[in-house]
Amino acid sequence: MTVVHPTAIVSPEAEVDKDAFVGPFCVVGDRVKIAPGVRLESHCVLEGPLEVGSGTRFFPFSSAGLIPQDLKFQGEETRAVIGERNVFREHSTLHRGTAGGGGVTSVGSDNLFMAGAHVAHDCHIGNHVVFANGASLAGHVTVEDHATLGAYVGVHQYCRVGRHAFLGAFAVLVKDGLPFALSAGNHATCFGPNTIGLKRKGFTREQIDAIHHAFRLLLASKLNTGQAMMKIREELGGRPEIDYLIRFVEESKRGVAK
Repeated sequence: MTVVHPTAIVSPEAEVDKDAFVGPFCVVGDRVKIAPGVRLESHCVLEGPLEVGSGTRFFPFSSAGLIPQDLKFQGEETRAVIGERNVFREHSTLHRGTAGGGGVTSVGSDNLFMAGAHVAHDCHIGNHVVFANGASLAGHVTVEDHATLGAYVGVHQYCRVGRHAFLGAFAVLVKDGLPFALSAGNHATCFGPNTIGLKRKGFTREQIDAIHHAFRLLLASKLNTGQAMMKIREELGGRPEIDYLIRFVEESKRGVAK
């Protein structure tokens, strides 16, 4: 049987798996679907339409699926989708999407949202992402796999944060954050590859050397961005991580933080 504390309020329109736990003073609203192994420790608020994947854990005073903080929102049908084994620590918040932004806020699996982290409407989070305390996304932001956002990072609307990117504490990102890179400051600038992080993630010496060379061409040469991309493709193309870096830069609509 599902464990629901007697002080919790669970809507009859919610679907709560029999292997879930709903702790004291939690509120689970209409059209919330909770998978096996989900735990709401206490004082959590979930509103639907919202899907929560198995093994995800919500700590006290966290919330997910509430309406977006967007003045254009008029109560239209939107939703939020959360994958498996995510951790939402105290006071973290995630809002569902808007009609103008595609209608869905999505989170992959195995992510950590530390205390006070915020994911706004229509954001899309990959897998194995870490949000440190107070890190916040404005609307329509994409954060790709294995990225790390330091404490109190702020990311502007429509920006992207690439794979394995590291944003230092208090960074303010107003352009796309380069993958594999360490970026910091207000406004955030790139300080080169996140070498330590790449080693910890199992990148080989050859891969890291190639990324270093690509970043030298992009950041330290006298080439403009387009010329640097041509040079990187000519000298390093064919490697998956380099081809991804090239696509990330060339597909950028806001420009990249260099």
